[in-house]
Amino acid sequence: NETSVEEFILLGFPGTWHSRVSLVMVFALIYFLTVTGNVSIIALVWMNSNLQTPMYFFLCNLSFLEIWYTTGVVPKAIGVTLGTSQTMSFSACILQLFFLLSLGSTECFLLSVMAYDRYLAICYPLRYRSLMNSVLCARLALSSWLGGFLAISLLAFLTSRLMFCGPNGINHFLCDIDSCLALSCSDTWPVELATFLISIIVVVASCVLTLVSYVYIISSILRIQSAHGKKKAFSTCSAHLSVVTIWYGSTIFLYVKPSAHNSLDLNKLVNTFNTVVTPLLNPLIYTFRNKEVKQALEK
Repeated sequence: NETSVEEFILLGFPGTWHSRVSLVMVFALIYFLTVTGNVSIIALVWMNSNLQTPMYFFLCNLSFLEIWYTTGVVPKAIGVTLGTSQTMSFSACILQLFFLLSLGSTECFLLSVMAYDRYLAICYPLRYRSLMNSVLCARLALSSWLGGFLAISLLAFLTSRLMFCGPNGINHFLCDIDSCLALSCSDTWPVELATFLISIIVVVASCVLTLVSYVYIISSILRIQSAHGKKKAFSTCSAHLSVVTIWYGSTIFLYVKPSAHNSLDLNKLVNTFNTVVTPLLNPLIYTFRNKEVKQALEK
């Protein structure tokens, strides 16, 4: 199935040279802080025995994911914004799309697993260590990674079968589903249907599982008699709840919709937040809203 278009031109962000240079500096700073922050969390958990618990094991998985997620976006986005690396081959486009969507799906699964971990810790505190043992932790983490990448395989394959006859300009700084669908000259309904169904299965299902966990968590917290006990219980999951709200809010907006042919500029803005800003927010939220992490940093 040959394609007449062999490469795409990423248009990036409009504006003057000075405004684009300023944006590049912001991207570079965010990228540096994101990688540094997430590497620091992994190193902190690795070196501090008090943090070697299931919750921080899953947090390390999330931090590792965020490093690769932002690395898959920001360096290319900087080249696109400067105008030095605006072209992308069709195969590279599909690869980036597969890589980013797979990591995004993995994050959905990891956040659900982390919510389940908090559910066991708060609702079954006496049995928590036996329930959430090292074997289960490893299986849940591995399942999240495998599930995330397998879920996107079909979508990436269907997208690779699309025909592109021109034009080849993508109004974005990365290759995404919406842009590919907008440019394709072949029938896009299989990709649109797959995108919608996978979004329901991955995003909505994991979001519902997370919400169910938090319904039980909040119900359990409200039954605690002392105010100190309630505060302590809530503090163990407040950081995760903040991350969940930010991630699912932007992800559902981007992908859980039946049509992908509208609001490309708005999608680009939300995608910027989701792929550039969110990976930075996660280590910041877990650092400033988590008492154990702050104590470990002070040491």
